[in-house]
Amino acid sequence: MSNIDTMSVNAIRVLSADGIQKAKSGHPGLPLGCAAVAYELWAKKLRHNPKNPDWADRDRFILSGGHGSMLLYSLLHLFGYGLTKEDLMQFRQLDSKTPGHPEYGHTRGVEATTGPLGAGMGMAVGMAMAEAHLAAKFNKEGFPVVDHFTYVLGGDGCMMEGISHEAFSLAGTLGLGKLIVIYDSNNITIEGKTDIAFTEDVKKRMEAYNFQTLEVADGNDLEAIGKAIDEAKADLTRPSVIIVHTQIGYGCPAKQGTAKAHGEPLGDENVIAMKENLGWPSMEPFFVPDEVYANYKAIADGNQAYEDAWNKMFAEYCAKYPEMKQAWDDEFNKDIALPLIDDADFWAYEDKPEATRNLSGIVVNRIKDKVPGFIGGAADLHPSTKTYMKGEPDFNKGEYVGRNLHYGVRELAMTAIANGLTLHGLRAFCSTFFVFSDYVKPMARLSSIMNIPTMYVLSHDSIGVGEDGPTHEPIEQLAMLRAMPNFNVFRPADATETIAAWYSAITSQKTPTALVLSRQNLPQLAGSSKEALKGGYILEDSKKATPDAIIIATGSEVKLAVEAKAILAEQDIDVRVVSMPSMDVFEAQSEEYKSSVLPKSIRKRVAVEALIDFGWDKYVGFDGKIISMHGFGASAPQNLLFEKYGFTTANVVETVKSLF
Repeated sequence: MSNIDTMSVNAIRVLSADGIQKAKSGHPGLPLGCAAVAYELWAKKLRHNPKNPDWADRDRFILSGGHGSMLLYSLLHLFGYGLTKEDLMQFRQLDSKTPGHPEYGHTRGVEATTGPLGAGMGMAVGMAMAEAHLAAKFNKEGFPVVDHFTYVLGGDGCMMEGISHEAFSLAGTLGLGKLIVIYDSNNITIEGKTDIAFTEDVKKRMEAYNFQTLEVADGNDLEAIGKAIDEAKADLTRPSVIIVHTQIGYGCPAKQGTAKAHGEPLGDENVIAMKENLGWPSMEPFFVPDEVYANYKAIADGNQAYEDAWNKMFAEYCAKYPEMKQAWDDEFNKDIALPLIDDADFWAYEDKPEATRNLSGIVVNRIKDKVPGFIGGAADLHPSTKTYMKGEPDFNKGEYVGRNLHYGVRELAMTAIANGLTLHGLRAFCSTFFVFSDYVKPMARLSSIMNIPTMYVLSHDSIGVGEDGPTHEPIEQLAMLRAMPNFNVFRPADATETIAAWYSAITSQKTPTALVLSRQNLPQLAGSSKEALKGGYILEDSKKATPDAIIIATGSEVKLAVEAKAILAEQDIDVRVVSMPSMDVFEAQSEEYKSSVLPKSIRKRVAVEALIDFGWDKYVGFDGKIISMHGFGASAPQNLLFEKYGFTTANVVETVKSLF
């Protein structure tokens, strides 16, 4: 290791330790232990251009161990991504560019929001899948316009989490040769040595997943690290894992190799001792010698050549293949679906009873013809969730042009992978039964935090699942998803509302969307309209200027509200029926609009939904009533279950009458 390389590696350690010490919180262990790995990768192997972090063909780097964020912030600062020394000094402070865990869209150069261990592993698989798909779609002989690697760095915790097992199993099955996993193996967790809970042979496990497995004995050996990365890049038939044996908290004599180095500041005296141990030329906090900055700047400036060469090649590619230039622009046009609002064919449907999952399947096949970047699949359930794109090939090992993905029975990794696809610029969806949104939720939450429009198709939406019983009948899941900020949930009642839900999802720029769909057939409703795009609207109004009462319903229960309205009219009770396919979207409307649909003066209200009542109080108030589930379901034909739990027209009628 040359002296400038040694100094450059130690600069990462010093800045990380100083930032954490100033904040009086953070995780110094990973940055100190992985500094050499990060430097060798970023300085000598990673194709990136700090002057243009969004360059299309850059290599991607994801820090799955997001708690070690000062490692990434130090790299971004030293390479000139725009993070200043003052930004490092504001680590973990309010409104800083250096929050406790890396946040996509907040800090320039951060490719994904990470923190939940293993999440970055799943998103990296998604990014590698996106690269393979786009390369198969756009590359021509002599013009590899999509040709980059995805690197992800994580530690023992990432390897313990179930999501990494799911994601790597699929990555190996698909032979994603452009995926390189760097495993920081330091044998330490918060509670002590890993052998108290983690003794498996990770190398053998990764071999079983069909990964090339490489090992570096000394995490400070730049030459060995570089050689391992080169070997990983050379094998394009399978993904690679580089197991790097590091010492957590390296350089700090009092704490290196111990659990105390993981998640607490080193302490002022230990920071000084670390700098003395490393031979650092100054004890001044955040000091970096000019020659180190000069080294990083020279590397960063040299990286401009990568993009310059690509830009030249891409210009020649566009000139030779103008049709591909148009296809490229369409692929990444975020507004390409907007004209569907006036496309009569897109909004067309047959006037017959149909399950909204079936209607959704029809819309999926309309979207795939209009939105080239549309890609997705199900967790081994597309025959049930109706998410298969007809006429499109499958995405399989060596056949990456396909847009039909088979995630396997891996809901948690599926969602992270979909996020990775979305982060790479595609319009990705994933699908499973609604009850299994419990497995989906952690990574769906990351979609919301990252402000990316990943789409979720969740079928079999209520006790209408029937004979499968309580384990497969969602009850509390709708309230769970509705509670999530920046997340739109649609439970449509018919074809028009299903199409509206998909239009909202495919045109969304920063908000993920879930479509919660019925297993059973539902009638087409005469009053449904594109007003569903407002989340809630008047489906059938009263004849009176002021309704006697309001019935609010979603999904399969809207038909009950319509039927109850007709019976109540015969009894001189004139009600308004409001369909509420999306509370989230409705709440985003103006107060004037919301009041026009649900006037505050009308206090006699009944809400009907075959799930838990949580969240409905704000719409029915103290005087209203809610027809909902108050426990888990049962195993029986769905019509018997709806009757057993009170989801009948007669019960809606009697509940409304009880308000008078």
